[in-house]
Amino acid sequence: MDRSFALVGAVLAFVGVAIGAFGAHGLQAHFEAHPDLGRIFETGARYHMYHALALLAVAWLASRQPGALVRWAGILFVVGIVLFSGSLYALAVTGLRKLGMITPLGGLAFLAGWGCLAACVWRRPDRQPG
Repeated sequence: MDRSFALVGAVLAFVGVAIGAFGAHGLQAHFEAHPDLGRIFETGARYHMYHALALLAVAWLASRQPGALVRWAGILFVVGIVLFSGSLYALAVTGLRKLGMITPLGGLAFLAGWGCLAACVWRRPDRQPG
């Protein structure tokens, strides 16, 4: 599982850089005409990259402490990228504000992923009480 999360994290980081570059260059005129949409796109790209890197941390932790919590953290980070960043990208490109209704679901997935990661670290078998 750790290799899978490392691979997915690396691929999603690659995609995040590519999408960010596309937004900055390929959609420059669109975002100059609609600066609010450019900021929305940037938010999606930023959270995309944060969580692609978080997947690399999940892979590292999974190699040292495999289990359901770390696995769920990784899954939830991927779901969060798709729902949160994906909906923001789509909103920014199309201008369809209704797509923003999906974004909070991705945010909840991110939060749940971080909660799983924290619980995984907290429940480490070698953790000393107190």
